[in-house]
Amino acid sequence: MTYIDDRTWHKDPWDDPDITDALVVERPRRQRRPFKWVVWLLCYLAMAGVVVVGVAGLWYSQQVNPKGDPGAPITFTVNADDTLETVSERLQEEGLVESAKVFRWYVERHDGLVLIPGYFRLRPDDHMGNIMRILRTPPSETYTKVTFPEGYTIDRMGRRLEEKVPRLSAAELVAAATDGEIRSDWLPDGVDSLEGLLFPDTYQVSNGESAGQLVGRMVSLMERVARQENIEERAPEIGLTPYQVLVVASLIEREARVPEDRAKIARVIYNRLFLGMPLQIDATLLYQQDPDRPFDELKAIDTPYNTYLYTGLPPTPIANPGRASIQAALNPVANPSLGDPLCKGLARETPCLYLYYVLTDEDGRHVFAATLEQHEANVQAARDKGLL
Repeated sequence: MTYIDDRTWHKDPWDDPDITDALVVERPRRQRRPFKWVVWLLCYLAMAGVVVVGVAGLWYSQQVNPKGDPGAPITFTVNADDTLETVSERLQEEGLVESAKVFRWYVERHDGLVLIPGYFRLRPDDHMGNIMRILRTPPSETYTKVTFPEGYTIDRMGRRLEEKVPRLSAAELVAAATDGEIRSDWLPDGVDSLEGLLFPDTYQVSNGESAGQLVGRMVSLMERVARQENIEERAPEIGLTPYQVLVVASLIEREARVPEDRAKIARVIYNRLFLGMPLQIDATLLYQQDPDRPFDELKAIDTPYNTYLYTGLPPTPIANPGRASIQAALNPVANPSLGDPLCKGLARETPCLYLYYVLTDEDGRHVFAATLEQHEANVQAARDKGLL
């Protein structure tokens, strides 16, 4: 056993338990809790930002392109003094866009919008891109097809126009066609109505066009078509003016239902005029009258258009005739030859003329007669068939 002399031992600080205990104690860890809260807060803000951006994006998307299908088109007017701000506000007021501000923002980020005065057909709740595209299209390049059939009166043309182009009212067309501002080359002095002088056809009506401009085009087309049929040369040969030929053409248009009857009806009209007989054309009784009124009452109404009461032509056309009726008025058929069955039984000195006609079948064909007796037999046959 070896003994160590206490006198030779060197004290070390580590031998002191009080010192060593103090030295071996770990330093306290640095406090990290505030950093964690900062991280969590930033994550929360980031997530909230994503949600806000998403909600804003969805809201914007629904403003630009509303849910559901767009509504029926309505007329929107851009005036000469309009600005993007005034137009956008009216678009919102009329329910065409959800927000005027969003529309302006959208337009500014899609190359802007040059406003062109005129009428535009816009659909409520349509995509803003579609609305902007339509507003960019010049009204003169935007058309609506409108067909006016042969035999329509000015009033019916007005109703058809309003039905197809709602921004133009029937009253506007009627006023433009009757106020005397627009004239035809053949309109007599003292007559303002353009009845019979508006050519029935299919027209492309632009969104920049007024009712008056359309009426002017219809008059010009009637003049062109009638001149193609040589109305100014042929009318004097018949003993009429071009306007009177159009009166006859309107009667043919309202009476004839099949093409082959037109020229024969024209001949009946001219024969009766020559002989001083009343025309007795039923269609004249209906002009400007209630079509549901009984026929006997219509015959008793004292108007210049009652061709049962008055001889000669009505004072104006009773409809707007097409080309075929104008051709018939200028080129009536010849009267039947002496060998025609219609001429049998007539005295040798009595001319054989087409003077009467009445319906003979459900397709609208007419049977013609030279004598009253023939006509009465034809009328009875029509009644037996239930045509009258």
